[in-house]
Amino acid sequence: MGEITIYHHSLTLGNRDWTLWASGKGLIRLSFGREQELAAAWLRAYAPSHRIQEDRSVFAELGIIGRLESYFAGAAVSYDGIPLDIWGTPFQREVWNGLAAIAHGEVITYRELAARIGRPQAMRAVGTANGQNPLPVILPCHRVIGTNGTLTGYRGGLQLKQELLQLEGITHVGAAGHERFAF
Repeated sequence: MGEITIYHHSLTLGNRDWTLWASGKGLIRLSFGREQELAAAWLRAYAPSHRIQEDRSVFAELGIIGRLESYFAGAAVSYDGIPLDIWGTPFQREVWNGLAAIAHGEVITYRELAARIGRPQAMRAVGTANGQNPLPVILPCHRVIGTNGTLTGYRGGLQLKQELLQLEGITHVGAAGHERFAF
């Protein structure tokens, strides 16, 4: 495979810096703040021969900027129709597609997510894949909580997870979780 162009654009949403990433096929990643080094390593793994180009227009054409701005303003937003180019193992993609089916304002447990994707015994693997989700917010991994009803694991930290849930009107989830998947 020859060199591919990876587009990116940074913006501030919810008082945080986020970066959108896309290939010519669609959105590949949404990274935030301290995650830039992780995003660079991820790009090297999946697209060893790439060049990066800043281009806001790519994301405007995808329709993602306006939807994310609406989401962070508190609106219920659907990401249906946004072209995604999801890079991961078949199992990870299965889990991430399961995330896409979690409705705005709904929370489910890792156990429920495993059952929904037809893998009821794979709770830990589902949790691990959830923690590697390249498109947080869009594939709403923040809507997955621990069986005991508390926040548990979020790459952006439990505070960000709680803030995202609060944007959706979910305030009953306990904050006493753990940072298992924070990295």
